[in-house]
Amino acid sequence: MFPLRLDELPRTSFPPPLAAAPAPTPAPAPLRVRFPVTVAHVRHLLCLLPLLVIGVWAAVNWRVMYDGAALLASADPGWLLAGALFTFLYWASAACIRQGAIAERLPLGPLLATQIAAGAANQVLPAGLGPHAIMLRFLRRRGIPLARATASLALYTLVKPVTRLLVILAFLMTFPGTMRLDEFVLDARMLLLTLAGVVTCLAVVPLVAAVAPLRRLTRAFLRTALTDARHLHTRPSRVLALWGGAAAFPLLQAAAFASVGAALGLPLPWHHAVFVHLVANAAVGAIPTPGGIGSVDAVLVLTLATFGAPMALATSTVIGYRVLTVWFPLLPGVLAFSVLVRRRML
Repeated sequence: MFPLRLDELPRTSFPPPLAAAPAPTPAPAPLRVRFPVTVAHVRHLLCLLPLLVIGVWAAVNWRVMYDGAALLASADPGWLLAGALFTFLYWASAACIRQGAIAERLPLGPLLATQIAAGAANQVLPAGLGPHAIMLRFLRRRGIPLARATASLALYTLVKPVTRLLVILAFLMTFPGTMRLDEFVLDARMLLLTLAGVVTCLAVVPLVAAVAPLRRLTRAFLRTALTDARHLHTRPSRVLALWGGAAAFPLLQAAAFASVGAALGLPLPWHHAVFVHLVANAAVGAIPTPGGIGSVDAVLVLTLATFGAPMALATSTVIGYRVLTVWFPLLPGVLAFSVLVRRRML
């Protein structure tokens, strides 16, 4: 056999290579607009929210505010200035009670600012929930454990009505002819609400005793509260702040009320006006309405009329008292709350 040459080999034709299929074009991703919500945004919102609330409240109640401001514009400015001073002093007395109810030393300026802010919060939430929420947050930001902060709020809540009752008894011993039991009559609805509150409190006791988790939590809370209370009462400075502030608080509130009455020409002695406020707040102050507005106001008007004040002037006095001690301080309270939030104290 002879070897074949390369040019004599049969030529095989191969089909051309297939072109690669084009890769599928991916579908465009949907455009997503993200709004990152940070702690700073939430803090700024909390700063602006109270201003919005107070603006809405003022728009809804502008007529009452206008009438109250017009009423105070015709009053004696000296007595109104005294009422404003008493209003600031009972904020300071509330700060004293708060300090006396906790062992740690709290900064004076922020503590007073929390009480001014709490005055505004008290007009929004019932049963003192607003002030307690602000104070609880303030104590937690100061590094105080939740159990001890809650025990401080409980001690504050307990001391105030006990001291108010003692102040009323001391007032009756000082001015024995003040009380008129045969003429002092509460509104039937107020009595029913008070009775309902007492029944509710009594119904909670067997519920707590029957549920094991609630019983354990209550037992732990009472243990912490009693331990802190015993420790506080071994320190004279805390005892003075707690009980002295609690005694001054209702007297300063009543003094502000009597000052407004004197500014409007209320024909009652000073001590009678003070006593009217003490009794009205003690009688229906536990009814869970925001700031006691409504329930306390009705009893104040009726009690002033019982003591001989004309009904129209009694109503004007209560409206003027609310304008001076509640509506005018709303703006400082909201501003104090905003400053505390911005400085991360709340």
